[in-house]
Amino acid sequence: MRVARACERLGLDFACVYTASDEQSGHVALGRQLRGDASVVRIQSYHDANEILSVADHCGATAVHPGYGFFAEDFRFARRVTERRRKLIFIGPSWKIIQSLGDKINTKRLARSLGVPTVPGSDRPVYDELEAEEIAATLFAFQSEQGIEKPLVLVKASAGGGGMGIEEVYTIDKFKNVYRRIRNYAKRQFHDEGVLIEQRIHHFNHLEVQILGARGGADIVHFGTRNCSIQSTGRQKRIEVAPGFAPAEVSYNFDAAKVLGDIVDHSLAIAREVGYDNAGTWEWMVTPVGQPFLMEVNTRIQVENGVSAIVSKIKGQGGVDLIAEQIRLGLGDAMGYGQSDVALCGAGIEYRIIAEDPAAKFAPWVGRIDRFAWQGAPWLQMFTHIPLDAPYEIPIEYDPNLALAIIWGKDLAEAKARGLEFLGGVELAGQDPVGSPLRSNLSFLREKTASILEFH
Repeated sequence: MRVARACERLGLDFACVYTASDEQSGHVALGRQLRGDASVVRIQSYHDANEILSVADHCGATAVHPGYGFFAEDFRFARRVTERRRKLIFIGPSWKIIQSLGDKINTKRLARSLGVPTVPGSDRPVYDELEAEEIAATLFAFQSEQGIEKPLVLVKASAGGGGMGIEEVYTIDKFKNVYRRIRNYAKRQFHDEGVLIEQRIHHFNHLEVQILGARGGADIVHFGTRNCSIQSTGRQKRIEVAPGFAPAEVSYNFDAAKVLGDIVDHSLAIAREVGYDNAGTWEWMVTPVGQPFLMEVNTRIQVENGVSAIVSKIKGQGGVDLIAEQIRLGLGDAMGYGQSDVALCGAGIEYRIIAEDPAAKFAPWVGRIDRFAWQGAPWLQMFTHIPLDAPYEIPIEYDPNLALAIIWGKDLAEAKARGLEFLGGVELAGQDPVGSPLRSNLSFLREKTASILEFH
């Protein structure tokens, strides 16, 4: 729905797709409202590239926006879109950049070549036992310096995936046996004896840097940082905050302002090196002593782009729409502004409202929503695909995300107070097939608001 509204804001025609289980979704109604029935096309699966490109051809589209997932970071899809007989524009980075930065080992090597700190460990498969043991010893020593009581090293089959071929090692004495076991497992299962040795960092804050670049990669700007550390037990984000730390209001055991400046500078260095040419997010972990390490680069617009936008002004004008900027730049427009034209003002909080049970390991809830309402405010942006004038059955095929609420305040304290005011006014009711009441994460969001951006 935000992509459709961004197109409307830019004066662009669009078509959108939906599946059978998504027929009651708000994006279908919005598409029909803005562009008529012909612009809304049903497909079998969001994963079928052939279907999506057939719709694009049928509707006479000139570009494809891949959304937040699925094809957004698939360089093969981006390449196909731009190199097929009827060429289209891919609204995202160039496929070669997606391919390069999507390879975590390649990104790690690139970062290290630029002096950007990365998670300690090997940046290539290790085949030599003595070299592997030396890397492990270095990692154990590093964790001891960090004051970690129970150091832990991961030994991973480099050709593995899906959690296969990974073991944890807690002492250097046990490392050699584990290394040999994983190497043999890798040879047997993947026909490649290569092993990666990495540090596991348990207690850290998850920070991000929002980058935007114009085609050609010459003009690159950032829209600040955000903190995504409040997550579910499955490491799924639930609250995002911009900026990433609040040193003027929260006490830290390190120079938080310097950390924010450093991760921005490091992110820009990589973006400039590769000629980054659209929206992207540099993801960081920051340890309790304030050491940042680059985790990965997400070569796409992210769901939480709005919390960065709400604290941003371009040439003194608020109402920044990063999705509209992404589309505009993706179509080849000039940036039209520089870093000095971007100002970051106040604090933003984004709540992900989800039908789930936090007390049961965030298990998804399935059923019917009968009422969903909230109190509007000038400091609130609310995004939802849930129809507000009729009951809505949550599709079982997808995650039960209900809405994004983005709150602005002149500082963190005001944003938190407004966040609690908003959450207290939300009405959300429904029932499952046996009549039990709807479960949501609203109470979890209220509870976690008190400790936003605190880091101990």
